[in-house]
Amino acid sequence: MAEAHQAVAFQFTVTPEGIDLQLSHQALSEIYLSGVRSWKKRVIRLKNNVITGVYPASPSSWLFVVIAILATMYTRSDPSMGLIAKIQEHLPVSQSMSSQCQAVLSAVLFSTMLWLLLIFTMRLCLKQLLSYHRWMFEQHGKMSNTTKVWVVLCVKYALVVFVPGSGAHLSGRKPLLYSYQGSLPNLPVPVVKDTVKRYLESVRPLMDDTQYERTTKLAEEFESSLGNRLQWYLKLKSLWAANYVSDWWEEYVYLRGRSPIMVNSNYYGMDFLFVTPTPIQSARAGNSIHSFFLYRRKLNKEEIKPWLLRSAVPCCSYQFERMFHTCRIPGERTDTVQHWQDSDYIVVYHKGRYFRLRVYQAGRLLSPREIEFQIQRILDDPAAPSKGEAHLGALTAGDRIPWAKARTKFFSTGLNKRSLDCIEKAAFFVTLDDDEQGMMGDDPAASLDNYAKNLLHGKCYDRWFDKSFSVVFYKNGKCGINAEHSWADAPVLAHVWEYALATDSFQLGYNTEGHCKGEVDSSLPKPQKLNWEITPECEEQISQSLDVAQKLADDIDFHVFSFQEFGKGKVKKCRVSPDAFIQMCLQLAYFREQNNFCLTYEASMTRLFREGRTETVRSCSNESSAFVRAPDVCRRLLRAASEKHQLLYRMAMTGGGIDRHLFCLYVVSKYLGVESPFLKEVLSEPWRLSTSQTGVQQVELFDLVNHPEYISCGGGFGPVADDGYGVSYSLIGDNMINFHISCKHSCPQTDAHKFGSQIKKALHDIINLLSGAQPEPKKPEAGRPEVKKDQ
Repeated sequence: MAEAHQAVAFQFTVTPEGIDLQLSHQALSEIYLSGVRSWKKRVIRLKNNVITGVYPASPSSWLFVVIAILATMYTRSDPSMGLIAKIQEHLPVSQSMSSQCQAVLSAVLFSTMLWLLLIFTMRLCLKQLLSYHRWMFEQHGKMSNTTKVWVVLCVKYALVVFVPGSGAHLSGRKPLLYSYQGSLPNLPVPVVKDTVKRYLESVRPLMDDTQYERTTKLAEEFESSLGNRLQWYLKLKSLWAANYVSDWWEEYVYLRGRSPIMVNSNYYGMDFLFVTPTPIQSARAGNSIHSFFLYRRKLNKEEIKPWLLRSAVPCCSYQFERMFHTCRIPGERTDTVQHWQDSDYIVVYHKGRYFRLRVYQAGRLLSPREIEFQIQRILDDPAAPSKGEAHLGALTAGDRIPWAKARTKFFSTGLNKRSLDCIEKAAFFVTLDDDEQGMMGDDPAASLDNYAKNLLHGKCYDRWFDKSFSVVFYKNGKCGINAEHSWADAPVLAHVWEYALATDSFQLGYNTEGHCKGEVDSSLPKPQKLNWEITPECEEQISQSLDVAQKLADDIDFHVFSFQEFGKGKVKKCRVSPDAFIQMCLQLAYFREQNNFCLTYEASMTRLFREGRTETVRSCSNESSAFVRAPDVCRRLLRAASEKHQLLYRMAMTGGGIDRHLFCLYVVSKYLGVESPFLKEVLSEPWRLSTSQTGVQQVELFDLVNHPEYISCGGGFGPVADDGYGVSYSLIGDNMINFHISCKHSCPQTDAHKFGSQIKKALHDIINLLSGAQPEPKKPEAGRPEVKKDQ
């Protein structure tokens, strides 16, 4: 019962003599220090809001303007052209104030208004500068006069500017994480005619003449009638909202989905591929958890550098806001994302039990060694799970409606509500897994596949899939991360994951025995086990959710491999974009395996715009299909396909994509209660090949020259279509490409390992083509196969 006494601030009993009050000094001290810490955060937040609110100016510039105006007054000149006198006339001040004081106060007010006007003007100019994207479409090493003027103006307005093609950097004033938010342009609404034209171009290689003619007719009818009406509403929204896509994308694509988010939505990230910093599970957890809270401290102070495209142009950072103490809350119709301002603890799962672990003591963050000590206490705790507790997490892995109903019925009051609140409000979730994972044993390739599959779904009950992210620590010291998708996209989660891996290994380190460095305060209160009152009816629902999740998990086929025969270094020497190279390899591999083409999804970011998230690059194009179909391997067709892919990618990044526009038009049509056969068909098309690149963002954290073994294998996700593939890839350094391939066993046409073999073959064939080596002979094509409409 020692923990129970630690949890309350005071106890009292009523006696014949009166009230007997027994104060707990330790608890009161914790309350005081928690309050101090909270107020410090508020002050920091207020200060940062002021700094970011006036960027690209600085708060000190206000004093400069005030002094300048006051100085002109003493020279008997009036830069305000009579406005200071007008302000003085209408000042609601006491008659006891001298006229000189009134004049000074009026000058200060005028100076403040002038300063705010200058800031508004500067931000407006900066927004216009950031709306210029033509530089992205210019050839490497060649810069137009317009772009040169743009570079000069960017320097003037204190941006950190990369001169395209020259490698030169010009640094302005150091910005905070959210400094550019108010100056980022809004995502433009494309013209309906352009979107329809690009859509028809994207589906041409997927259809025969009859199907294409029918689709063209539907598109033309939509463009000439309903399209303009729907477009009007989108333009109105774009004038009112910061981003006309993102809120609807979050709600309808993520939060309104009623199927399990495990596998279908959540994704994962892996540990280092070749090294394990320590084989001690609790020690790895100690360093890593401490690293996450160091990152959170930097995030709260906005000390994280804004992400700059090509080390140059700022991107939106709003997704960072909900990284910690955030949870997806189930609802019968739609889920919601709940974010709390602060949390000083994490929740740890181990052998069917949930523990609340405070990471702050007496107002300070626990050291890695102290967190290791607390984690080891959980590992050594012999307590058995409460009745029904062991598989409780399966509720978050199954269908959303049963989970929403169970949450309302069984977890809205009493002990269950308190324990559930503890999980949902935690900074993040931690799983201490009993298994060993990683590239190990007699069959390292198979073990890597199992590692990825485990990170994606685990045992289906040992993760809390609703949390913004869950960190998994395995028995042999390996770790990984699983993330919920609605609150942010993968690059944001990858940013904190890179920081945690680098800080764990290169800054904190371990002693010779593999334990965290530092001393331990053994008087730390033990982690508090959460208690539950699970009824038989609730247990039945948990069991049903587990059955649904287990069937989904068992159906997933995974293959992960690290291709090390060449990498982006060799591809760049062939003057081809590495990303376009990989996409062409995927197109060639898919066609060789399936003998047809499919709608291909490649994720591209739109964070050049305020609150931007993603856009789709339709990688299967007329140019790529022409290259794949070529009877003889043709270098000219490959370059044309790569250039077209780069064009599509840049257009997606700069607001010229088509899928988000079509999606929003469809949402508007639903609000208006009108049916569009064209939009209905577009939104129902399956993405049989869903791809994404995960690159290293903070290359300065990793020394790939002296420590090439300290690289992550990246991460992956489940297949989007039941009869398709999910492919994630990362280009590490100049000589490695990692692939994560997923599909479903239930589809006889897909096989992750066979597709992986086709990718490897395509990589060799295309690099041989580019480098001039003799490729393997290609079997002549018997003829163009008839492609069904839904392919």
